[in-house]
Amino acid sequence: MSSMSWKAGIAGVVIVAATAYALAQMPSGHEGMHGQMSPGGRQQMMPPQGGGSMPGPMMHGPMMHGQHEMNGPMGEGVLTGHRGSAGQPTMPGQDAFGAIAEVVQILEADPTTDWSKINITALREHLIDMNEVTLRAVATERALDDGVEIAVTGEGRTREAIKRMLPAHAQALRQMGWTVQTEVLPDGVSLVVTSSDARQASKLKALGFMGIMVQGTHHQAHHLMMARGELANH
Repeated sequence: MSSMSWKAGIAGVVIVAATAYALAQMPSGHEGMHGQMSPGGRQQMMPPQGGGSMPGPMMHGPMMHGQHEMNGPMGEGVLTGHRGSAGQPTMPGQDAFGAIAEVVQILEADPTTDWSKINITALREHLIDMNEVTLRAVATERALDDGVEIAVTGEGRTREAIKRMLPAHAQALRQMGWTVQTEVLPDGVSLVVTSSDARQASKLKALGFMGIMVQGTHHQAHHLMMARGELANH
């Protein structure tokens, strides 16, 4: 036997001995399954001997984008995604745009819609009024013993929006059991909302101008009625 063959034989014996020692040192929890390294260096768990299946899905390669590894009830890895089926966004990007899109979808889904009467422009004008009153109007509040008095003022388009919206909204507030008075001012509207119930009076003071303006669920129904041409812009 040559010197090279003798050395190769000794090296082979050493490798076999080292492998046998490493297997003997593995924890008992690894019995019944064998680890196999993939070409990419990730360990893949093989099913137990005897044909049993692994408790949970196998993972091959890196995770897909948009997925997260979580612990299932048995501790196994579970892949979950958070994207929609088509991976498309759902938000319209602008509130008024979204409100109009929703109404149009309702009209299109209704086979009885009379398109000759539909007035989306009126709805858009009302949404502009809402924006002016919500973001640009000046609300000066004064607490009363039984409620609140609010002077809502503005200039230009804001002033006109105030004069259209507040008297109309007062009708909805009265239906909620409050006493409501409005008075037209040179640059807006004075709104007085009161209640004989002490708890309601305290609530009115806490709500203030915008809290009172968002009361009720009539806005959505009115938007649809405006689009159908059944209600004037207010």
